[in-house]
Amino acid sequence: MPRMLEVSEDVRAEIGDDEAESLLAGAHAPDAYDCTSCRLPGDSLREPTSTVLFVGDETAVLAFAHARCVPSQVVPVDEQQLRGAVASISQGGTAHAPQPPAPQPVAPVDIPEPIAPVPPDRPQPAVLGVTCGIVLCGDTQHAALVIEPTGPVGRPGSASGTDEFLSLLTEHGFQLVQDVNRAPARPRAGWSVLMAMGQLHAILQPSAAGGSAAWWQAHQALQVTPAWRAAAARKSEVIMFAVPAGAVGRQPREDLLRLALDRAAARGVLAAGMLPLAGT
Repeated sequence: MPRMLEVSEDVRAEIGDDEAESLLAGAHAPDAYDCTSCRLPGDSLREPTSTVLFVGDETAVLAFAHARCVPSQVVPVDEQQLRGAVASISQGGTAHAPQPPAPQPVAPVDIPEPIAPVPPDRPQPAVLGVTCGIVLCGDTQHAALVIEPTGPVGRPGSASGTDEFLSLLTEHGFQLVQDVNRAPARPRAGWSVLMAMGQLHAILQPSAAGGSAAWWQAHQALQVTPAWRAAAARKSEVIMFAVPAGAVGRQPREDLLRLALDRAAARGVLAAGMLPLAGT
């Protein structure tokens, strides 16, 4: 019986047309599954289901997820981690990401991809820096991402050099923050934070073609602290803060990160939105 499967072009390219068509026809797709994102049961005969292909250096594992949780996509993962998950599944267990070594309280990562056209007088394109930390809003701890580009971000096609990073986000429903103690509202539907196998993979935005597309994608899956992951899972949401280049900088501790966020809010250069968590 045909399944209600969604197979993205990226997944199809990896597994081939024949395998993709066999899946859609129900030859190799399970009726029931545990969603690789939320871990709750799913039924490919009754509800839209995404195919998610985890790919290592030599190993690939096809998993299934509620389409409402995560879109069909290819997710690069560490080969050793993927083999561990396969071994766990073959022994009748559940795949879990191994506990990462104790990282720094906050861990920034730069993604070497330009996020806007670069004016001729700027030799280097802006790239997004992402910092994971826990931020206290009132009495509640929230997992947070702080997004800060390395230079001005213009609109597509613009070569003026004007920084419109915050304007572009506020047009999507992100709000300027006056008080970091107040949790922000959600932006437009379609934004979410993608976690897979305990690691941060992407920030998704609504796609013009429907569904979601990557607004930011990790060059290599980003390990987060157990405390950050627990805070995100507890609320099933993550606060995304955004600042223009140079407003926060790389802060080595969460208390210093909070002070920098407070200063950015006081200057009117801090935007934020509450993003639902897709994955675990």
